[in-house]
Amino acid sequence: MKGKELLEIENIELKLLIEGIYLRYGYDFKNYTKSHLKRRVLRRVKLDDLKTITELTEKMLYDREVLKQILLDLSINVTEMFRFPIFFKDLRENVIPLLKTYPSINIWHAGCSTGEEVISMAILLKEEGLLNRVKIYATDINKKVLDIAKEGIYSIEDVKKWTKNYQEAGGKKSFSDYYIAKYDHAIFDQDLLKNVTFLEHNLVIDKTFIDANLIICRNVLIYFNKELQNQVLELFEESLIPGGIIGIGSKENLRFTSVNEKFENITAATKIYKKKIGC
Repeated sequence: MKGKELLEIENIELKLLIEGIYLRYGYDFKNYTKSHLKRRVLRRVKLDDLKTITELTEKMLYDREVLKQILLDLSINVTEMFRFPIFFKDLRENVIPLLKTYPSINIWHAGCSTGEEVISMAILLKEEGLLNRVKIYATDINKKVLDIAKEGIYSIEDVKKWTKNYQEAGGKKSFSDYYIAKYDHAIFDQDLLKNVTFLEHNLVIDKTFIDANLIICRNVLIYFNKELQNQVLELFEESLIPGGIIGIGSKENLRFTSVNEKFENITAATKIYKKKIGC
């Protein structure tokens, strides 16, 4: 079979897999970028020692455990604590003063993955005296990564690397004050998670569930096509109170989206935006 023909067949197989996931289980990946989907699916085919995507589709339709693995594969779980430190520094300097004007604060951390950025936010809020006034709703499509996030336990080697991020983000203490080292793991203070609620939430099909003062969703939109980006951004805009803040990834932008006119930029470099009053 020639390369072009094989490529066409794989594209058809991928389309049938995505349709099967939606019809059988209700998860909608139709508007995710095809390159990301195909790369992850073909990796799963190889790891499971299968010959084609069609074989994977058949297994998925009859076995929910296979579906769970595919969901894990398709989820975006590249993260770290205080990732892109200047983002957290800008939160500390430009967003925290705004949050301090509210008696209570709702923060939605969408696509929270394994929780590293949620704990980063909790540390920042604790240092700024806000943690006890905040409710954080950390959501992801994938239950398995949420279970990891709830534990707050990470590789000690990774945590050592993240110490520099914490310092560059304007950390006020020693990073090691927030965790206990045990063997090759770091166990973070559970007090940081006392006001965090972890929830399964599908940005594609689920609706708004809180009035948020702040939404963090970083490096998720880049995996969606334009139509789905607009759909999700409209969900976020609807979820934010007037004057609410949204922070997105460094490679993402609100320009040329359906919600652009409803936001003003707080910090251009770190993609933090404020919802206009009256919107």
